[in-house]
Amino acid sequence: MSDAKPLPEISVSQHFCRWAAGLETAAIPGEVRAAINAALLDYAGLCVAARDLDYVGAMIRSHKALGGGGNCTALGHAAGIDAAGAALVNGTAAHGEDYDDTFEGTPVHTGAVILPAVLAAGEQFGATGADVLRGATVGTELMCRMALVAPTGVHKAGFHPTAVIGALGAAAAVGATLRLSAHQMTDALGIAGSFASGIIEYLAEGSWTKRLHAGWAAQAGLRAALLGREGFLGPRTVIEGQHGFFHGFSAASIPNDFSHLTDGLGLQWHAANIAFKPYASGTMTQPFIDCAIQLSNRGVTPGDIDTIECKVGDGTVHRLWEPLAEKRNPTTPYSAKFSVPFCIAVALVDGAAGLGQFTDERIADETVLAVSNSVSYRIDPENEYPANYSGHIRATLKDGTIHEIEQPHLRGGAREPLNADELNAKFHANMAFGGWTEDRTAALQSWCERLFDAADLSGLKNFRN
Repeated sequence: MSDAKPLPEISVSQHFCRWAAGLETAAIPGEVRAAINAALLDYAGLCVAARDLDYVGAMIRSHKALGGGGNCTALGHAAGIDAAGAALVNGTAAHGEDYDDTFEGTPVHTGAVILPAVLAAGEQFGATGADVLRGATVGTELMCRMALVAPTGVHKAGFHPTAVIGALGAAAAVGATLRLSAHQMTDALGIAGSFASGIIEYLAEGSWTKRLHAGWAAQAGLRAALLGREGFLGPRTVIEGQHGFFHGFSAASIPNDFSHLTDGLGLQWHAANIAFKPYASGTMTQPFIDCAIQLSNRGVTPGDIDTIECKVGDGTVHRLWEPLAEKRNPTTPYSAKFSVPFCIAVALVDGAAGLGQFTDERIADETVLAVSNSVSYRIDPENEYPANYSGHIRATLKDGTIHEIEQPHLRGGAREPLNADELNAKFHANMAFGGWTEDRTAALQSWCERLFDAADLSGLKNFRN
């Protein structure tokens, strides 16, 4: 006898897509619009900041090798590019420094996936700013809700949540931008399930693959939406099916609660709770950086440190603490972004953890490495991860003095959001890092602020170089 479960009358993706296809911008709450608008500004600054970095250059050259060309914009790059290429390049640039927005239910990076997808679709097909807002809202909401289904399961299965969840999020986002029907959008999600990919083996040595995951998901979702629009059929049980998304991309021991994807649609908006990072490193390193800066503010210097012990959540160890030798002595600047020991050390030494702290020079600095090699961890069974991201350090000084510091939540998140001045300062710093003048920076900021009321996206081409 077959052990196959009977197919549902209405699948999870059908339920979500019926809501998404009927959403109008007038129904999007002001706090959601504000969050998406803040994400757009953050995204734009990050694209420009990374435009001349090595991995973005490799992406551009590889695209040119395949022919390149098109009518869409890769921010900060002179030539037009096709829509899928623009989604890939912009998503990679926005996510490349791990300085982009995140979500606290499970760390998915929505802006670097959803925004390049909807902007490319909108520019290619003549969408309005309102269309882009609707699409960005739908895609962000889906990514956040999918992240809550099995909060630790995707990482434990060896996949990057932003990469695999992002493919479906981008498909829904582009579908809503282009006003696909619920049936077409359901097909698009089904197709995107087969496009989803992204393993976390980059953690071993700090290689670059994580950087392209957001861009890959963005272009995958774009392609899936266009296939769905043209009648290509995808499985409607892509999410909950016997061989569906969470069967393939989540650890079998983690229960799946699909009600997160269907309950409260249009009433409870997870998209309003996007978190913005104050530091250019992995999400769960952020509270520990705050602790280290507090330690420095107490007058503690690197030479005072004997040992630093951190209480951590079990689910963070395999990404941020092990292998401990690599985390204490990261072999690449990118590896350093996912090392709590290094982040604590460089924050204590420099009093900062911005783009300038994750360089070849800083990972070779003897003072930083001495502190980093003094850092150890202890798993705290009471740690709330993934429901809450907190930091705790116990620093023992060489004179026997002990400093114990706790950061109870993610600064920049729902409990302590960054204010408008902080977000503006981050944007301007990123634009300066990318070499743009104050006039060009002001022009891009103005465009971002007015986009959702714009008749079209034609102004985007003004920011190609």
